[in-house]
Amino acid sequence: MIDASTILREGTDLGIEPRFEDKLQALLRQCRDHLPSVNEDLIRRAFRLGYWAHRHDERASGERYIAHPLEVATITACDVGFDDTSVAAALLHDVVEDTEFSLEFIREEFGPDVADLVDGLTKISDVFASREIGQAENVRKLMLSMASDIRVILIKFADRLHNMRTIEALPKDRQLKIATETRELLAPLAHRFGLFAIKNELEDLCLKVIDPEGYYEIVEGLNASREERAAYIERFIEPVREKLADEGFAFDIYGRPKHIDSIYRKMERKNQPLEEIYDLFAIRIVLQSEGKQGREDCWRVYSMVTNLWRPLPERFRDFISVPKSNGYQSLHTTVIGPEGRRVEVQIRTQQMHEIAERGVAAHWKYKENGSGHDERMDEFLDWVRDLLDNPEPDEATEFVKEFRLNLYDEEIYVFTPQGDLLTLPQGATPVDFAFKIHTEVGMQCIGAKVGGKMVPLSEKLTSGDQVEIITSTNQSPSEDWKNFVVTHKARSQIRHWVNRERRETIELGRDMWKKKARRASIEISDQELQNYASEMDFPNVQQMFFEIGKGLFDVDELVDFVKQRKAGKQPSLASDEDDDGEPSDEALREQYKNFLDATQTSGDPALKIDGELHTDLATQYASCCNPVPGDEVFGYVKRSGQISIHRTNCNNAHDLLVSHADRVVSVEWSRQKDVQFLGAIRVQGNDRVAMISDITTVISKNLQTNIQSFTVDTDDGIFEGTIVLYVSDLTHLRRIMDRLRRIEDVHGVYRLEK
Repeated sequence: MIDASTILREGTDLGIEPRFEDKLQALLRQCRDHLPSVNEDLIRRAFRLGYWAHRHDERASGERYIAHPLEVATITACDVGFDDTSVAAALLHDVVEDTEFSLEFIREEFGPDVADLVDGLTKISDVFASREIGQAENVRKLMLSMASDIRVILIKFADRLHNMRTIEALPKDRQLKIATETRELLAPLAHRFGLFAIKNELEDLCLKVIDPEGYYEIVEGLNASREERAAYIERFIEPVREKLADEGFAFDIYGRPKHIDSIYRKMERKNQPLEEIYDLFAIRIVLQSEGKQGREDCWRVYSMVTNLWRPLPERFRDFISVPKSNGYQSLHTTVIGPEGRRVEVQIRTQQMHEIAERGVAAHWKYKENGSGHDERMDEFLDWVRDLLDNPEPDEATEFVKEFRLNLYDEEIYVFTPQGDLLTLPQGATPVDFAFKIHTEVGMQCIGAKVGGKMVPLSEKLTSGDQVEIITSTNQSPSEDWKNFVVTHKARSQIRHWVNRERRETIELGRDMWKKKARRASIEISDQELQNYASEMDFPNVQQMFFEIGKGLFDVDELVDFVKQRKAGKQPSLASDEDDDGEPSDEALREQYKNFLDATQTSGDPALKIDGELHTDLATQYASCCNPVPGDEVFGYVKRSGQISIHRTNCNNAHDLLVSHADRVVSVEWSRQKDVQFLGAIRVQGNDRVAMISDITTVISKNLQTNIQSFTVDTDDGIFEGTIVLYVSDLTHLRRIMDRLRRIEDVHGVYRLEK
């Protein structure tokens, strides 16, 4: 047997087939063309070991296995073009996993850089071999590999691209699995890296597997019109080419074929056949000028093109002044060409083109002085690390969903009041903007102005908006924010705050119980308490403590329940149950019918419960959300039998509606006279003389409304007031809020939960 070290060092004759020797020479030429420097000996030795290690291996197609790492290395050199270490690792990427050679051997012979890349590729191969790539732990492993060395995932793209090119040799079920995970994870990830050439080809190959009929329909349609389209593109290009040549530009200009998957998606989105998709014509102009001159030349060329052909202003995009987050730069415009057809034109420099095709890897080539950190790459890795920060163990589905959504986000560009530019995903809100500025700004966000006007925090921002965030030290995130924010950072911080608040509420409830139990001389084990919680229809003790801390369950009821149990009595809460141990509806209704409504005034009741007016049911308006007539509400039957009325958007609504659906009753407002309800609002604005007087005059004198309390905080010229007042209904409350907004120097008026 030939010694492996001898093979590497002395180049012993391995009987290498000439075709593979030719492929090695072609690979070396590609490396010389595309890489900043090439250690040819390193690549030759990696090839020899790969050839020897896989000497007995064949692919599913029957081809010698060494053909695969050779192709992966070629894609790594041409389409990724990072460095020669990546090419060597690509040649060896399956050696440790599939052959007798160890990682220690690779480290001894090729050094730590190559060995670490091979190790990373071996580890993430386990991720892709798993049954479900979308599992959160697998996605995290993939992202950790990116955070440790970005080259690992770049080589993985090359590996997957060659596998997709040769996927026909696999059984159909494996084809579908690989194509689906590629479309859902690898292609979006390539998009995020800015590897558009690889991303587009991956998507086309996935479509070919997943919907071959749709794929070939488009291919055949494009082939049928190929000559006509080529002739049209030439007619469009000719005057542009002549004009640019006359002006002395060095350039390339050519037709740019739309990739098949993008046409397929457009046909699906618009529900149109191929012949009705009109923007199939696209050209690209690549200028050879560089730096500042190159950017200026792009604008000059844009002016020439739009002088020749009429532009569509709504289809203009300037990604040169404002690059995409993955570094993409180009001018995009759509013009009306010959015969009234739309033609998309992209204008960029050669450097911009390489970055557009090869993404973050191309930044390495263009780094200043060839050293130091690359800003775009660092930004991407910061994004990866941000997603990995403090993941909650029970948030797997949410984590993967956010990860995938953030890969493909279209971007908008918004400005701070100082004119600084921030990039956000499409659909972002002022809350996303606030968290983008700083976590504390997001946590204390109370309002926002867009273009100088107050807007709801759920308002969707658009490119060009100037956004000002109004903060308050008394503010904290609302769980409702999760329903409209789109950035991972905002969702993650809100979720962590909500979870932290829940833990604190549980601890508060636990402390309340311990104090009451100590005063009542109750000694009870954790297991007994768990059993009692289960008898009272709580899923666990934590939920019981949470409801105590929230005020949804009276701790005195728990004390009475435990006392009766300890005395050997049957507590009323456990009586009259259904067969499954749950209190029946009849039992619950019988319990709360025994209470009188101490909070109602005389006359007609304010509420209909289950469609009927009741004067014999005890109700209370929940202090956590202060409902008033006009609000959408529901009733929650407390264990005491009293009905607590909550707004449907109350912070506690989710827990009550999901965890205790059997205790929820239908409630609607009836007509009532001379009944007052507590409402709470927050007013924020510039601190000035007579501001409080103006506010109280509007409420008390102008609108004849009684104020229960008014507290004010001021800080650095900004005042914030919390007003609790008596209102007759939601219309009354809204009229007050609308009138307060008209007061000079008031920035915002918001309704409070409590």
